[in-house]
Amino acid sequence: MNIIPANKANQGQLNEFLANNKGLDKDSLLLEGYVVAIQDKIEGCFSLQALEDEGVFWLKQLYITRAEANKLPVLVETILALAKSKQAKSVYVHSHQPVVDILLEALQFHPQRETKFVDKHPITKGNWWSYHVS
Repeated sequence: MNIIPANKANQGQLNEFLANNKGLDKDSLLLEGYVVAIQDKIEGCFSLQALEDEGVFWLKQLYITRAEANKLPVLVETILALAKSKQAKSVYVHSHQPVVDILLEALQFHPQRETKFVDKHPITKGNWWSYHVS
């Protein structure tokens, strides 16, 4: 599994990936995102957005194809290592799926109800999680 800044990825492969996986924000991905290449094919993506608060990051657009979904735990751990290399103190994630909630809890993320970050980004469904990077 290779993590590549989206703006340095093969644009033909990136366009094909985005065409096959609707709903992903290409502009955001190119600005601050990464693609996940498995055997020279783009199979996933995510954005790791630095926020105003120093050391706080928001993991957005986390997506991996159904065919490679079994690699999601390793991908999340790789993202946390990347966040640590960026001097992250905490990473926030918004989950829309119960199976992702289970994974995040297993990876020692903590549910968030009321924090300065969560209060700025109200949601109607899903759950906020945070991870303290050490």
